[in-house]
Amino acid sequence: MRILMVCLGNICRSPLAQGVLEREIASRHLPWSVDAAGTSRLHEGEAPDLRAIRTASRYGMDISRQRSRMICSTDFERFDLLLAMDRQNLDNLKSVYPHPQYFPKIQMLMSYSADWPGADVPDPYYDNRFEHALHCIESGCLGLVTRFGNG
Repeated sequence: MRILMVCLGNICRSPLAQGVLEREIASRHLPWSVDAAGTSRLHEGEAPDLRAIRTASRYGMDISRQRSRMICSTDFERFDLLLAMDRQNLDNLKSVYPHPQYFPKIQMLMSYSADWPGADVPDPYYDNRFEHALHCIESGCLGLVTRFGNG
């Protein structure tokens, strides 16, 4: 399975989500791949936010080598799932590449969460709640691997 994590700038939530899912698929020896992208070019080419890097590090993940990139049309074909961190990015994904045949691939990460099903992953950029965002992301990723990891 190929999964793309998507947020706005690809410097906070989606890099954390990539790190969490990479950790989970490695611990389960799943033949999956994961990447991250943003719906905006605002931070293109930049490393993740230092606060995201530090938060990930406290939980045993190194996301420092990731670089922000904007979603591109080929992503809709390359990936099996494009998982948005919030409803705004879900809508942005559908408007960037408005081809209905790809809409089933475009979902909310938190639709897999047992704790907060369908909730937005809050953007920690302004309120500095990186740990809370990470816990939300972990819940979504655990639900995802539980749902698809056995097949």
